[in-house]
Amino acid sequence: MTTPPALTDRPAHLAHRARATRAGLFLHEDAAAEIEERLSEVNKSFTSPAIVTGFPDPWREIFPDAKIVADDEVLDLVPQEHDLVIHALGLHWANDPVGQLVQCRRALKPDGFFIGVAFGGQTLSELRAALAQAEVEVTGGLSPRILPMGEIRDLGGLLQRAGYALPVADSALKSVMYRDALHLMRDLRAMGETNALTSRIRHFTRRAVIARAAQIYGESFAQDDRIRASFEMIYLSGWAPHESQQKPLKPGSAQMRLADALAQAQLDAAPMAAKSDITSQSGEQNEGFE
Repeated sequence: MTTPPALTDRPAHLAHRARATRAGLFLHEDAAAEIEERLSEVNKSFTSPAIVTGFPDPWREIFPDAKIVADDEVLDLVPQEHDLVIHALGLHWANDPVGQLVQCRRALKPDGFFIGVAFGGQTLSELRAALAQAEVEVTGGLSPRILPMGEIRDLGGLLQRAGYALPVADSALKSVMYRDALHLMRDLRAMGETNALTSRIRHFTRRAVIARAAQIYGESFAQDDRIRASFEMIYLSGWAPHESQQKPLKPGSAQMRLADALAQAQLDAAPMAAKSDITSQSGEQNEGFE
């Protein structure tokens, strides 16, 4: 069986990380704060957490008692040692993301909790479009420049493949404003998120490509004299299986036919629909329904 080539050039990626600055890790700070808030809503106390990350500082500030584990291909995790494992903004660079999730699950005690955050497919969509158009115009071709990132459905499916119980995936789109495309590119360098694809071109990009990309970016994605850059944050969570957890019903065990259930739902909804009509006539609006 032929092994597919690695997507990420790991040595190059580590070299890019070494150039990162503390100021460039603001997305890690936001993600750590978000995960702290989500954990506060889980009805369970965690006493032996571990965090898988390439940038420990922002995470250690919020989770000072956690074991910090580098996001290497083989994770330094002991089976069933932790009741909480956090995978922190590194899954998108993994050559084997399912393997990362499996290793995290194995490190959990029964009924232990996993939560992770990764960049999703809408991340840097504006920069992708500008670079692609500019390169085609200037050189007549395309080269790999930005890491392909998973969609929420795909990443949620990875949780199931990795054997987690009660898997959940959701996303949040964060917009960051920059002076121009060059400012964004410098910030990506400060984040340690520059191109480390194995298939990347190995020479400097022509200045004409960068200049044209900056022009296209400014023309297409300007907002109040600045440009918008999107970062999709996908949050993944699941539990190490345990007999106390909820189980799906066995096929054929339902107590009501689907048609009967739908009919009952329509009857229950009818009074609410009438109430909604009255409310809208009075000029009031429910939040989110304009």
